[in-house]
Amino acid sequence: QVQLVESGGGLVQAGGSLRLSCAASGVTYGAYNIGWFRHDHPGEDRLFVAGIRWNADNTYYSDSVKGRFSISRDNAKNTVYLTMNSLEPGDTAVYYCALDKSLLMFRTDPAFYDYWGQGTQVTVSS
Repeated sequence: QVQLVESGGGLVQAGGSLRLSCAASGVTYGAYNIGWFRHDHPGEDRLFVAGIRWNADNTYYSDSVKGRFSISRDNAKNTVYLTMNSLEPGDTAVYYCALDKSLLMFRTDPAFYDYWGQGTQVTVSS
């Protein structure tokens, strides 16, 4: 059974940093693309934030986080990280990691992701 577990969220002041982790079990992490998404309000779709291909040769970012966030992976530890710098109040959301088992090109649409973590809250105060 595939499980993804996020950690590292919390409350931080604007301009601060956080590092989110996404640890996987029940799957060989290194074979799949991983994405981070945010969910701002119930009833709304999850929004793509950042992603990384299975072999880490390419990373992807939404325009709103480009230059501030960095995604990386350690396949030996079955963990993907999202380092969030220069945080802004607008970054406040629940952040989820997700795994796409299709082995296709990287995709930013959350509908294509098969497994999701439980989410971790990030709150940025002004």
